Amino acid sequence: MVSSVPLHVNGQPRTVEVDDPDMPLLYALRDGLGLHGPRFGCGLGQCGACTVHVDGEAVRSCITPLSSLTADRKVVTLEGLGSPEQPHPVQRAFIEEQAAQCGYCINGMIMQAAALLNGNNRPSDAEVREALAGNLCRCGTHVRILRAVQRAAGTR
Repeated sequence: MVSSVPLHVNGQPRTVEVDDPDMPLLYALRDGLGLHGPRFGCGLGQCGACTVHVDGEAVRSCITPLSSLTADRKVVTLEGLGSPEQPHPVQRAFIEEQAAQCGYCINGMIMQAAALLNGNNRPSDAEVREALAGNLCRCGTHVRILRAVQRAAGTR
């Protein structure tokens, strides 16, 4: 049976029609709302490609049941973090440092880094590495990613 689930996504009230209210938030965002920043990677919450913010905290949307979110909880995806005209400082730093190669992990890296900087605007290299440790990247742009996060921290 199809049901309507109210969400607050990227600053806007939205409604998603779903067959299963326990479906992962990732599917509601991508398939129901057409937001393609969060990516399907492992489906187990281990790679970080699907990371979004829920009430300012980085969460893995592939393992977050839609039913765990109420309409008052604020979900932010990569699309809601900044815009092409006014990118978030982390997005701008990733562009300036050319921190993406294939780009598959970048959603998770940016969302995780933004959550880190929301709570710690001057993280050490060790703190950045620890925060991003759960985000997998196979392209080898780790050094550029670390430089981008530190650049963003300098602009806050």
